Amino acid sequence: MQRLSSRSTFFYKRIFPLFLLGLVGIGVAVAWVVSSAAGKRPEAWLSVLPALFMAVVGWVIYKTIIADLVDEVWLAGDHLLVRNRDDQVSVALDNVMNVNVTSLTNPPRISLTLRTESSRLGKTVTFVPDGPRGLFGAFKANPVATQLIECVDEARRRKA
Repeated sequence: MQRLSSRSTFFYKRIFPLFLLGLVGIGVAVAWVVSSAAGKRPEAWLSVLPALFMAVVGWVIYKTIIADLVDEVWLAGDHLLVRNRDDQVSVALDNVMNVNVTSLTNPPRISLTLRTESSRLGKTVTFVPDGPRGLFGAFKANPVATQLIECVDEARRRKA
């Protein structure tokens, strides 16, 4: 079996959001203390608005870019083994309808659109690909995506 997903997915999904939430919490606490110490108790809530705005923007970014990522994707012969938390689903390569690569986001993402909906994952499987990332990595073809496209094409030819 070959791992296709990045090992840093755990960081992106679990640790980074907590880190950002902690920064926002520290920002709220500092703003509240500073405005209270300055004797501006009635206007103290106004100093908290920027931090709350950051929390809302961070939550929206998390929900659109990170929350739908699966934990692990493994290539095992003619199927993919997809793990998300305690769920493990096997997806046949000939069931993959489209491989979409998004390289100009951080983290880069690969989305697989399935022909038939998976029982627990839905019709789309999205993951962060494994591999090197460099300064100009967004301008090169992703090797994981290229390999996956070739494997899907081969599985379709065998089925036909």
